Amino acid sequence: MSPAPKDTTPLDSLPVGRLGIIPLKSCDTLGSKVNDYIVKWRKNRDYSQIDNLEFEGYLRDSYLVNAETPRFGSGEAKGLLKESVRGDDIYLMVDVCNYSLTYSLCGHTNHMSPDDHFQDLKRVIAAIAGKARRINVIMPFLYESRQHKRTGRESLDCALALQELVNMGVDNIITFDAHDPRVQNSIPLHGFETVQPAYQFIKGLFKAEPDLEIDSDKLMVISPDAGGTSRAIYLANVLGVDMGMFYKRRDYSTIIDGRNPIVAHEFLGADVKGKNMIIIDDMISSGDSMLEVAALLKEKYNIPLDEYPRRCVEQIARWEKDREKYMHNDVTHERTTEYASYIMEEIVTDNAYKIGGNVINTGHLIDNFPEEACVEVPCLVNRAGIQPCRVGKLPLQLAAMNMNMINVHLLTIEAAV
Repeated sequence: MSPAPKDTTPLDSLPVGRLGIIPLKSCDTLGSKVNDYIVKWRKNRDYSQIDNLEFEGYLRDSYLVNAETPRFGSGEAKGLLKESVRGDDIYLMVDVCNYSLTYSLCGHTNHMSPDDHFQDLKRVIAAIAGKARRINVIMPFLYESRQHKRTGRESLDCALALQELVNMGVDNIITFDAHDPRVQNSIPLHGFETVQPAYQFIKGLFKAEPDLEIDSDKLMVISPDAGGTSRAIYLANVLGVDMGMFYKRRDYSTIIDGRNPIVAHEFLGADVKGKNMIIIDDMISSGDSMLEVAALLKEKYNIPLDEYPRRCVEQIARWEKDREKYMHNDVTHERTTEYASYIMEEIVTDNAYKIGGNVINTGHLIDNFPEEACVEVPCLVNRAGIQPCRVGKLPLQLAAMNMNMINVHLLTIEAAV
């Protein structure tokens, strides 16, 4: 019979083993923050029996375990532990969607794909070689979660990946908002935790839009397709507002590029006129569904969108007003804050002038962007011209977000040239 909470002693809450955190390079920054939090939290806890042998290794200056995944010249790699993890309770952290990391192969720079990150995870697990008391994997974005079900002659990649991890000795897998949590049925005898970020989402939303009123007459939650319905229902119930959804009406008699084309987006739900819309989906890749639904709501129901389109409309109106002035020579020549005149002045007078300029990333002004990318960095202007200043390396999460756009730019240029 287990003791009641009031009779519980500190020894009853002992961890499984000495804590060890192994953040792969893709999760290095997050791993450091988690480690710093746990170090501080454990030092502030009150344990009367802290000197007992059972608490060996409980209080340490760091719980990070030094591990690497170096690559050979062929592009292959290996997992390498630089310290013992025997008997430890290991938590591995990996971000399979960190595209900012690169490796060189045959003179070419390759960005790491989810497959590369997952392979590195398995390499480190293999390096542990069964010596740890328990292995847990924290994977913010569940690997292959988009391929969670089979609709034809397809592979079940997510289920296979989970089974592969538990077969290698992983006891628990922790992720955030899995695309379809039912994928845990592939490993029914092992731990699978999908943490829902609904609270953080609502908190962030109302912090960004403080004027948003929680009223069923003024607010509505919309799912752009069937995939986001469960999340939209939950959010609508929590906020106490109505929910609606679009479904994609397809032409099942036709196949284009392996898919049945969408004929129309049909709306199911209450009247949306005069209401603000929260559009929530289960996953965003290209964002096409979100943009299409937003355009339909704007066009059909005159629903106001976010700040960016609103500014565009206002900007176009100002341009039209300026055009009328120019056509009638009703223009005053006042110096603005635009850079052009200041740049010309400083080149002539040789006075130092600082600007933020868009330049080619020559010499890796930003280390984790390709040299052929266009970047905005601090620039010094004088008689020598415009001289960009080196910034160094951006935080991984910011570099990853920017690389999504930079890759599109570079591919477009390559296609055009």
